[in-house]
Amino acid sequence: MGCPVRAGGLGNTWDRGETQAADPAPHPHDPYSCYGAPGLPGMPGIPGRDGRDGLKGLGPKGMKGDPGPPGPPGKPGHAGAPGAMGAPGAPGSAGPPGVSGSFQQRQQSAFSVTRQTSQYPLKNVPVVFNHVITNTNHDYNTTTGKFTCRLPGVYYFVFHSSHTANLCVILHKNHRSMASFCDHKTNSMQVSSGGTLLRLAAADEVWLGVNDYNGMVGIANSDSIFSGFLLFPE
Repeated sequence: MGCPVRAGGLGNTWDRGETQAADPAPHPHDPYSCYGAPGLPGMPGIPGRDGRDGLKGLGPKGMKGDPGPPGPPGKPGHAGAPGAMGAPGAPGSAGPPGVSGSFQQRQQSAFSVTRQTSQYPLKNVPVVFNHVITNTNHDYNTTTGKFTCRLPGVYYFVFHSSHTANLCVILHKNHRSMASFCDHKTNSMQVSSGGTLLRLAAADEVWLGVNDYNGMVGIANSDSIFSGFLLFPE
């Protein structure tokens, strides 16, 4: 239904042609008011499109911020190629002393053996001295009659022989005659002796032999003895 019309006609013009001020706003409960009761809120509209990027700011550049905390460690990388060998290090300090006497024991070699028999030895073979007085390291063999060098160096060899017949004693080194000592019998019992220095290498062999003059014996109160010892090692 339309709004009711006030008496006097439409508009604000009076019969006499004079213009009068507009009427005040109608009261909400005025039966002649054209305003109805407020409606319910409408549905929200769809979002508008994004606006364009704004212009770059004209202000000054800000100060550099503080560094952030360190991040977590990363995974180990692949192993690189081996580097070049470094320079030799400085010499180490001296070690503690070794066991007392062990070095000296390895540097010792000495023997002294006797021949206890009344039989003459065979010629051109080693004379066997079968009784040991001293034999460090067992360098003298009482079975073969030979001394075998284990420690290279200079040795002194000496013999004292009792004989009841002519005697020639030959000192051998590796099948080579190094010295000969001969004595002709003039008494019922005689003693001959001789000695020499030899430079020996490891495994060199030394022994005594006789030739046709082989009157060596070893009986009570008349011993025949062969000795040798290392003077200094090399």
